[in-house]
Amino acid sequence: MRPPFRRSVRGHLEAIEDLLAPALRDAGSEPLELVQALGRTLAHDLLAPRALPPWDNSQMDGYAVHTGDLGSGALRVVAPIAAGQAAAALVRGTAAPIMTGAPMPEGANTVIPVEAAVPDRFPTTAEVADGFTVVLPDSSPVGNYVRARGSDIAEGALVLEAGTRLGPTALGIVAGLGLAEVQVHSRPRVLLLSTGDELVAPGGELGPGQIHDANTTLLHTALTGAGCQVAVAGVLDDSPEQFTTSLRAALMAGDRDYHLVLSSGGISKGAFDVVKAVLGEHGIEFGSVAMQPGGPQGSGTLILPGCAPVAFIALPGNPVSAYVSFEMFIRPVLAMALGLPERVLTTATLTEDLDSVPGKLQVRRGSYANGTVAPVGGASSHLLAALAASNAFILLDEETTTLPAGSRADIMIIGDGS
Repeated sequence: MRPPFRRSVRGHLEAIEDLLAPALRDAGSEPLELVQALGRTLAHDLLAPRALPPWDNSQMDGYAVHTGDLGSGALRVVAPIAAGQAAAALVRGTAAPIMTGAPMPEGANTVIPVEAAVPDRFPTTAEVADGFTVVLPDSSPVGNYVRARGSDIAEGALVLEAGTRLGPTALGIVAGLGLAEVQVHSRPRVLLLSTGDELVAPGGELGPGQIHDANTTLLHTALTGAGCQVAVAGVLDDSPEQFTTSLRAALMAGDRDYHLVLSSGGISKGAFDVVKAVLGEHGIEFGSVAMQPGGPQGSGTLILPGCAPVAFIALPGNPVSAYVSFEMFIRPVLAMALGLPERVLTTATLTEDLDSVPGKLQVRRGSYANGTVAPVGGASSHLLAALAASNAFILLDEETTTLPAGSRADIMIIGDGS
């Protein structure tokens, strides 16, 4: 087992980037129907397979004419052109009623709004057959009220770059180009586990000294919100032999090839910290990061006999410590790889005094609104209710030991944790 590491927050984040980046690059891609692709990340540059619009069309209801026929008196009106219909070529000296979005007929080069015509209406079919005429303005610019072919997107043009996170507007343009599916990065596959004989799944009855497992739900939903697909191994036994057996079974179950295994608990200095005791012999390094909460950390490539090597990150067991660690070290790497929106870092006016230990980044929970941030709960890592009531982390750097009310504090907006 390697000696324990001691890292800065930046140093540990870089270690996690080095560990996860190769695994995430190998996640592959898959085609998805457009509605299913919402929130996913485009795998390759998307080039327009056709021009948009695909043909010249009218921007409004009016008359399609040739500018050379304007100012020559009344024009005979021919059959109207509706959207979704092919347009017959326009005979010079005539005007064709044209609806918004309808294709421009060959021979016409401008559109006169119907309101500018005399009379300012469209004729009935019978009136057209009887030789209905219309008087139009004496002049109009060529291309007036005409949406030119390719004026939105030229055929072959770059529409969306690889790495674009696909929202409604991006998917709308893909649909407008006639594509039914899009190639997106596959979701990284994560195996999630917790440790601790004291943990009971939500809904279960508690025995003496037991608590309900919050970490599995907390981390499962955080990973899902960050674009991962998660398999849950559950709470593994604190016995080293049983832990190893259960972990191997989870890794080999089904036909899964994981990009990351994420654990919580079992990495401090206790007599029953099984993750540290077992996995230190299988490629995982353990140590401390200059951060509170979330000091104990572990990471590395897990080399377990009978299983494929896999990136492994071990988080501390207290729920607040585990979630802070996820936000500080794991989500940023996922965001970079999957095109997720990054957390907003800003400053806010502190509503009350805060104290911090020297030499560590203190991450306190806070409620941010209208440029101010109010601390929620204390510094302890078990205060799950305070975490749930927070929408920001207050970040006190390693040199700061006291930050008085009214000071500007660095904060990270975490919103609802998605």
